[in-house]
Amino acid sequence: MTRQDPAPPAQSRPRLWWVGTIAGALLGVVLLVAVWAKALDPAAFAEQIRLEKLDVVVSARAVALLALALEAGLGLALLLGIRRLWVLVPAALLVTFFVFLTGRAWWLAAHGLRDAAASCGCFGNLVQRTPAAAFWEDVLLLVPPLLLAFVGRGNREHGEPVFPPLRTAVVALGTVAVLLFAWKAPELPLDDLATRLHPGARVNDLCAGAGKQSICLSTVAGGLTQGDHLVVIASLAGAGADPQLAAMVETLNGYTRNPDGPKVWLLSAATPEQLTAFTWTMGPAFTVVEAPPELLRPLYRRLPRAFRVKDGRVTETYAGLPPVSRIAGLNTSTLVRSPT
Repeated sequence: MTRQDPAPPAQSRPRLWWVGTIAGALLGVVLLVAVWAKALDPAAFAEQIRLEKLDVVVSARAVALLALALEAGLGLALLLGIRRLWVLVPAALLVTFFVFLTGRAWWLAAHGLRDAAASCGCFGNLVQRTPAAAFWEDVLLLVPPLLLAFVGRGNREHGEPVFPPLRTAVVALGTVAVLLFAWKAPELPLDDLATRLHPGARVNDLCAGAGKQSICLSTVAGGLTQGDHLVVIASLAGAGADPQLAAMVETLNGYTRNPDGPKVWLLSAATPEQLTAFTWTMGPAFTVVEAPPELLRPLYRRLPRAFRVKDGRVTETYAGLPPVSRIAGLNTSTLVRSPT
């Protein structure tokens, strides 16, 4: 009976391999967080694509879905430790493109060619950043882990396949899942997650821009910091012709005529002409305020959207108009429009 030699110990990974793998995973996490922020509101992402004039060959919606698929696939691959060139090279091109876009937005804003209060960067509307902040934050978050992800690859030395079967399958399935989620997200009750407007938010903190160019909801609608208020965000386009808008005005007038109910506001990024037409045609009994689109757009996914404010803090949010039963003390008979 011959004695067998002991099996050789498993070859340990070098330190540089761990540095590159961890850096790649961190970059993957950043990309996936950005995907989550944009997939929650793909319409807002498509608007950003139109602003950047990237919808040249196909529609902005198609570009948005393709971008989400690419970003999700690369993020998942890096998170799972796949650092092949078919992952790292597209990731490098994507990071370069992100930095270019935020750098161009900063340059345009600095030269007065773009509104500095507009939301920018790869994290959608959830993060309020100036163009300069978006550029430097993207550089710091994306570039160092990208460069380190190239370190200590050594895949050939360990005999690993170019396309690891299990992990590649997870990447493919995860990418498809992200696309399905982005497709269905507008129909799901995710407004509180997808926007900056959610229960507990303070109206003093709902702002756009920075420094002297900053404008906040409490400034536009003075008085929200005290008392009970019902605020509706809506579009006034088609005032006098849209039957849904007419029904909305009738309902809001009913809220306004209730002496025990909250004060009613309507906020809209309307032009002065639209505001005048709305006032003369629809006869609102509530307060109508014009607000800049950069302030309102991060607060909704679709219009109208309403919320309740008590002493400067959001207590409830509603997709569309709030149900009558949620407005304390409201007599349903007040919803009948008085004759003119």
